[in-house]
Amino acid sequence: MMNGFTQFLMRGNAIDLAVGVIVGAAFGGIVDSLVKDIISPILGLLGGQPDFSALQLGPVGIGNFLNAAMGFLIKAAGLYFLIVLPYTRLTARAAAEPPPAPAPPAPTPSEQYLQEIRDLLARRQA
Repeated sequence: MMNGFTQFLMRGNAIDLAVGVIVGAAFGGIVDSLVKDIISPILGLLGGQPDFSALQLGPVGIGNFLNAAMGFLIKAAGLYFLIVLPYTRLTARAAAEPPPAPAPPAPTPSEQYLQEIRDLLARRQA
């Protein structure tokens, strides 16, 4: 039983997943700070801080849901336009197509003679 568990852990998938979760959580802090410290103050200057928490539709309070949805959209837009798009452009520029390979050098006179000998022997055998 422990042998199977050890093989599972050593397979690499669990380690990759753990690293992805930890890096994702740390990156989430960066995105949260980007939205809270940069984007939200700019939006607040333009139109005031939006707060829908008191909004109700009849007896159903939908304000907190709207706040969460707006927060998600702002985070997604900030993540895409300020991190993903510049990173994609940067990696595309770095992975530009390499220059074409130079043409092979012209054969030397001795290589030309060897090619002629090869062709003559091929004609004799045919």
